[in-house]
Amino acid sequence: MQVDFMAEKKEAEELEKLWHTTAHVFADALTELYPKAKIAIGPPIEWGFHYDFELDKNIDGKDLEKIENRMREILSRKEKLTRKEISTKEALQFFNDNPYKVEMIKDLAAKGEKTVLIYYTGKFVDLCKGPHLESTEPIKAVKLLKISSAYWKGDEKNKVLQRVYGIGFKTQKELDNWLEMRKKAEKNSNVKLGKELDLYMISEEVGKGLPIWTPKGTLLRMQLQEFLTKEQIKRGYSFLITPHIAKLDLFKKSGHYDNYREMMYAPIKIDDEEYLLKPMNCPFHIQYYMRKPKSYRDLPLRLSEMGTVYRYEKSGELSGLLRVRGFTQDDAHIFCTPEQVKEEFKAVFDMVMRVMKVLGLENFRVRIGTRDEKSTKYIGDIKNWERATKEIIEVLEECKIKFEINEGDAAFYGPKADILIKDSLEREWQTGTIQLDYNLPERFELEYIAADGKKHSPVMIHRAPFGSFERFVGIIIEHFGGAFPLWLAPEQVRIIPVSEKFAKYGKKVRDELAEKEIRCVLDDSNETLGYRIREGQKEKIPYILVVGAKEEEDSSVAIRDRQGKQEVMKMEKFIQNALKEIAEKSP
Repeated sequence: MQVDFMAEKKEAEELEKLWHTTAHVFADALTELYPKAKIAIGPPIEWGFHYDFELDKNIDGKDLEKIENRMREILSRKEKLTRKEISTKEALQFFNDNPYKVEMIKDLAAKGEKTVLIYYTGKFVDLCKGPHLESTEPIKAVKLLKISSAYWKGDEKNKVLQRVYGIGFKTQKELDNWLEMRKKAEKNSNVKLGKELDLYMISEEVGKGLPIWTPKGTLLRMQLQEFLTKEQIKRGYSFLITPHIAKLDLFKKSGHYDNYREMMYAPIKIDDEEYLLKPMNCPFHIQYYMRKPKSYRDLPLRLSEMGTVYRYEKSGELSGLLRVRGFTQDDAHIFCTPEQVKEEFKAVFDMVMRVMKVLGLENFRVRIGTRDEKSTKYIGDIKNWERATKEIIEVLEECKIKFEINEGDAAFYGPKADILIKDSLEREWQTGTIQLDYNLPERFELEYIAADGKKHSPVMIHRAPFGSFERFVGIIIEHFGGAFPLWLAPEQVRIIPVSEKFAKYGKKVRDELAEKEIRCVLDDSNETLGYRIREGQKEKIPYILVVGAKEEEDSSVAIRDRQGKQEVMKMEKFIQNALKEIAEKSP
């Protein structure tokens, strides 16, 4: 299923304006109630807005209620928003009592900006480039959600500011629906469910953003890895395993050091040479390509790796499995001739769609990241960029897949197509990415002998259908609410004998299931039958098999599934049905 992208884009732009305007209403209410407040920044975010500010008291729940009520008063005035352009010199005088605005204006002036934009909302004025609604009149419902803190400019060396999150809508019904969705999202949070279902842990002694996969979480991840491995084998991929560190010079040559230095960890000195924890796998795959001469008959060469990489993320941005510092990419690099590019790109896209379909994540859109002509970060010939961008667009058009262009979002070596999916709660996530690269092969002087007998440079396609196992597992934990389909569930069946008397039959059932490679656990603990059944249900086990005298006599099992359906079935029939469900990978 494909989304109506143009309608969604327009809706997203309107929501951005609405939430940006609501942020100004919040700042207006805050400064009316607390004139000593020094407001910093208040951008729209994925859902709503946040506003950072300095105040000589800590805001609490009662304060939020007061500010929210004042926001409603301001909204009742239905004030227009007026945009005005003034010189940086005027702006510095205008905001001279606010050190945060002054610093922002000086930063803009240092970049050569002669003017800045300000917006009036009634008497309230804020430094802002927009966009906004024409007036506050459309905003009919607001809610302040939580209080937090943040370093000014996200820099841990700077002052800690207070941060308030909020949201606004055109109707109270929209707000109520969103709050209900938020409640469900919190219930399905990967942090909450990861702990309850014992899938992963974060140890302070190991470090923030470095998850440890528990046995159940490891089984879940292994099922995804096995699924993806088999899909790639069908499509002619070979597999590599590469080191976790490499010489600094390798990343300088690839361009990653210049372009991703802020995301890399400090160099490690070994035998008078500097090494880095790898942030990317592609330079290693390039080294494998270079090990011996290639002919056009050797291409395409499809190299895949479940490669663990390390990137620095600020402490405040870490979140469960969704944002971590060490993660494993389902990474691959395809080396092909220019004539093979479109066919290979299309084949990768087909595989991504296969992955999403199996997992029930078919509500997606595509975002093409292109080069920002004003930026100097990109490498390579502009003609290569134009060709790569054109080829990506042509593939998507031929596949009748709608897309948007996001200028400036390209990798430093080439344009890309990102897959953005919607989960069961209508939240959007970026997962897979496919990147087209004419430039790194030239930078490393990669070659192949073409049919004309001459040396040519191959093209690289970088791709990762999941993106990273950590983030993707976090997404599907929340998408399924922890109730994974049978093929994916770490524990597929729980066997519960009615009493100790039937533990032997329970063990026989377990052994038969295990023989057929069905993941199962026998719970013959001393707890009551009701308790053991409830525990199985809490842990979202797909099938609970209760066995007693009748089941032992008939070689059957009493089945309880997650939907509450109960039936008695011959053991042989249950195994047959379960294997069929696993093979079909029903979402």
